[in-house]
Amino acid sequence: MAEQSTPEASPEGIPSQNTKRGPATKDAPTRRPSGRSAPDGTVADGAASTGAISRRRLLGTAGATGLALGAVGAAAGYTAAPAESEKTAPLTSLGAARVSFRGRHQPGIVDAAQARGHLLAFDLAPGAGRTQAAALLRRWSATAERLMAGEAGHDDTGVARDAGPSSLTITFGFGHSFFSRTGLEGRRPAALDPLPDFSSDRLDASRSNGDLWVQIGADDALVAFHALRTIQKDAGGAARLRWQMNGFNRSPGATSRPATARNLMGQIDGTRNPKPAETDFEQRVFVPGSGDPDWMAHGSYAVVRRIRMLLDDWEKLSLKAQEDVIGRRKSDGAPLSGGTETTAMDLEKTTADGSLVVPLTAHARITRPDQNGGAAMLRRPFSFHDGFDADGTPDAGLLFVCWQADPVRGFVPVQRRLDRGDVLSEYIRHEASGLFAVPGGAAPGEYVGQRLLEG
Repeated sequence: MAEQSTPEASPEGIPSQNTKRGPATKDAPTRRPSGRSAPDGTVADGAASTGAISRRRLLGTAGATGLALGAVGAAAGYTAAPAESEKTAPLTSLGAARVSFRGRHQPGIVDAAQARGHLLAFDLAPGAGRTQAAALLRRWSATAERLMAGEAGHDDTGVARDAGPSSLTITFGFGHSFFSRTGLEGRRPAALDPLPDFSSDRLDASRSNGDLWVQIGADDALVAFHALRTIQKDAGGAARLRWQMNGFNRSPGATSRPATARNLMGQIDGTRNPKPAETDFEQRVFVPGSGDPDWMAHGSYAVVRRIRMLLDDWEKLSLKAQEDVIGRRKSDGAPLSGGTETTAMDLEKTTADGSLVVPLTAHARITRPDQNGGAAMLRRPFSFHDGFDADGTPDAGLLFVCWQADPVRGFVPVQRRLDRGDVLSEYIRHEASGLFAVPGGAAPGEYVGQRLLEG
């Protein structure tokens, strides 16, 4: 879990009609939300500013119940000025940060991981098929565009009143079973074949897979919950919730460290993630525009795993033992062979007695792309803590989400190698799993998945 990182940047996207963007530069891709720090510490120009419309104002007029696809149409139903007692100070950069719903890729893949997250899977209701699925994705896309712009949803609950977009992203995907339930088996991609069994799996079928998958992330807990409830309500009679998982990351600004996350084991987690600036980033993470099937152009495949960390056992290890398990220093993520977090790991370096400085069974050694035929994936996880078992054991760990152009070339070879010798496997347990096809972003006037459902 220690060899990938929070994405630093994003490829060029198509702005929504409500999005204000500064001039694109080589070092400031267009999708990064405004108000969020880039890896070099600068703040990217973006859509939202102190002039952004708040949810309080948007909720000022009752009776706007239509699900307009365009952000401008949605805002038009909420034009009444707030009462004097409701006026608030301008949003901070954290609340005003906005990610565009529309673009070449769906949001929530290359955008910086947010402080709060929800993962959900739905099954289509009995009797629901392709027509109902298309109507549902149309509703969900309209809702996602409005909420990500900081606007009220249909029949809004008011949970996120006065909040800005807070870097909200909503991402949609299709599971293997979706295609048989909608009569689209002939359009199901081969890359969506079920994952193989792994020796560390202790999977709960009720918390795995699903027809439809939704990923929600935001830097404010109420904004994330509001999106969760709105998506659930919008499902109506077309789909039923199969499972839900809730996660978190460190809040933006809570540390002066670089963007790489720290997990519940205390380790820097994600140092060797593919970077958007790398020349082969797109081909590793996204399906080519001319890919097969055509409806997956610019899309990606998400592997989702609920990984329980056996923290009571892990925390009994000495610091040196923990670092030997990972292959990196706990304090700063630097390889045991020396240097800083980003220093290349010296796999051949030995101690005075001839022992390898980075053990053969170290997680960081085993997961390296050059140890797995170049296999790589973009990890964008959340931590979780769901209370305690009856004996006091914490139910905590990692909601592992990774992205790749093909899981057979990304996740699978790395996980197979971990299965054969990763000492970290003694301290984790894979409890749920899913694989989802996440199509490319919706163009103006489209809903997510339209090229599949109407093609």
